[in-house]
Amino acid sequence: MTDPTTPGAGEPDQTPPAGPVTDAALATAIARAVGRALLELRDGFGPVDDGNRRTLMDAGDARAQAMIADRLNAARPGDAVLSEEAVDTDARLGADRVWIIDPLDGTSEYGEGRTDFAVHVALWRRDAGVDGLGAVTDAAVDVPGLGETWRTDRPEPTAALPSDRPLRVVVSRSRPPAGLDALLALVSADLVAAGITPHGIERANVGSVGAKLGEVMAGRAEAYLHPGGLNEWDLAAPHACALAHGYVALGPVQPFNRMPPKSGPVLIAHPEIAAVLGRHWRP
Repeated sequence: MTDPTTPGAGEPDQTPPAGPVTDAALATAIARAVGRALLELRDGFGPVDDGNRRTLMDAGDARAQAMIADRLNAARPGDAVLSEEAVDTDARLGADRVWIIDPLDGTSEYGEGRTDFAVHVALWRRDAGVDGLGAVTDAAVDVPGLGETWRTDRPEPTAALPSDRPLRVVVSRSRPPAGLDALLALVSADLVAAGITPHGIERANVGSVGAKLGEVMAGRAEAYLHPGGLNEWDLAAPHACALAHGYVALGPVQPFNRMPPKSGPVLIAHPEIAAVLGRHWRP
């Protein structure tokens, strides 16, 4: 197998050579190419205001969807696809391999000129996982505004807990969990009492799910919390990448390739604080 990419986050994109590639390498190459295209589209769009922001957002969604669809059709023509930007049918439920993609996660952030948007590409396989549920085995998340790519096949060591700042849990900008401040107060007290950190824990509001878990994998945050209501394309790739990097998922098992394609609630945490968070979080 030929791998078209190099390891690590934030490394320069490379054009895939001809020849077969692994599923994870394909996911990475596609996510990076789409991320580049989205930045180029936005950079060339001109001034953005309330009158034309929706046009940019729609153009980004359309371009990303078309690129991913074309590349998956060329590289894996026999596989099914579940995408936020394409019509879904129950035909995929009988497939053995299903690509779960979010061509532009964080469309609002993209239209606002922010960096916290992402491209998600994940592969669910029926022959993986336990209890016949299948599992996402290969995935990549590209956060093009930060020049960072996360992938399941090249996990980096879990970042050390910071000693010079509060720990951080990333949550939705628009829909932070109810009761979050009370939860963080309890967790902070336990973290201090356990000698894990004297600084406690605070919230950080970030856009897309991919960007949120990118903050965790980069060591700029230590947990991600969402109370539920996610779609599979929101969570599949970031969830798989975070687990591959050694982070811990708490709460219900997250099965994918379901109908309807819903996921969550979910809490993903640094392994050194997962037990403390788990004592206080009730999904």
